[in-house]
Amino acid sequence: MTDKTNPVDLITGHRRMRRNRKADWTRRMVQENRLTVDDLIWPIFVVPGSGIVEPIEAMPGVNRMSIDKAVEAAREAADLGIPALATFPNIEMSLRDETGSNSLAANNLINETTRAIKTAVPNIGVITDVALDPFTSHGHDGILRGGEIVNDETVAQIARAAVVQAEAGADIIAPSDMMDGRIGAIRAALDAAGHQDVGIMSYATKFASAFYGPYREAIGTGGLLKGDKKTYYIDPANGTEAMRDAALDVEEGADMLMVKPGLPYLDICWRMKESFGLPVFAYQVSGEYTMIKAAAANGWIDGERVMLETLLAFKRAGCDGILSYFAMDVARILAKRP
Repeated sequence: MTDKTNPVDLITGHRRMRRNRKADWTRRMVQENRLTVDDLIWPIFVVPGSGIVEPIEAMPGVNRMSIDKAVEAAREAADLGIPALATFPNIEMSLRDETGSNSLAANNLINETTRAIKTAVPNIGVITDVALDPFTSHGHDGILRGGEIVNDETVAQIARAAVVQAEAGADIIAPSDMMDGRIGAIRAALDAAGHQDVGIMSYATKFASAFYGPYREAIGTGGLLKGDKKTYYIDPANGTEAMRDAALDVEEGADMLMVKPGLPYLDICWRMKESFGLPVFAYQVSGEYTMIKAAAANGWIDGERVMLETLLAFKRAGCDGILSYFAMDVARILAKRP
């Protein structure tokens, strides 16, 4: 028999990586990660009033919705199999003050939204944020005193707000404020109020990123912010500090961990999953979403393929799920697949 060994066989030691890529069926058979609807959490923005579906200019395809429309959206999301929503309020300016006191009101916009969704669509999870930025007149995530975001007073308030949100029916509290000690304080407050079954998804590593701009327009804080948030968000240059921050949240009782933003911080996603073994989520933030939408609108990229590829990248980096404004689009695509 003629020896058909090729010089490439000798170079590779008879190992050919392309064998497993040669056909669709082999590629499917060896695929390491898959994106499913179970991986999706849909962030939505809620405004006062009724019958409102208001496009957000900086986030094409994303709307602010009144509670009744948010309930309709929640029902559609549940029908598509999306496990949970993350809700964010855009409250009236007249209700915002230096301390974000409306965060403690049992009937505030975020809590009324939770009640309405859980009543109408009980099989979908509701994840709420207790950061004060939607409620403050200065746009910061905490209480501002003498030009400083005061940590301990803020922690006390968000712990109280977490209990109010749990009483409204929130399934998971997701504090994004990045105050020191907040996870332990929230866990203690929830347990003391009898809410042991309410989980905490910690924004364990929230970076002082330039990717948040469109979100701040969505909740109406962009023009309010005085200064920046660098005294409490993590420097984008610091991976080790981010891991220390996450470790503290794990010690304090976080049930799940989040990385925000998402795609620029895939290394942090991987390190967190490897280090702690807890469920890890990435937040594909507004700036990431808008870049893809803008490039697609200009014909520079295939928007659908890039959307799906970025979400799959989170899975490859160890994430158990993704908060994404693309969630509904992706769920519809996945629903059509065999």
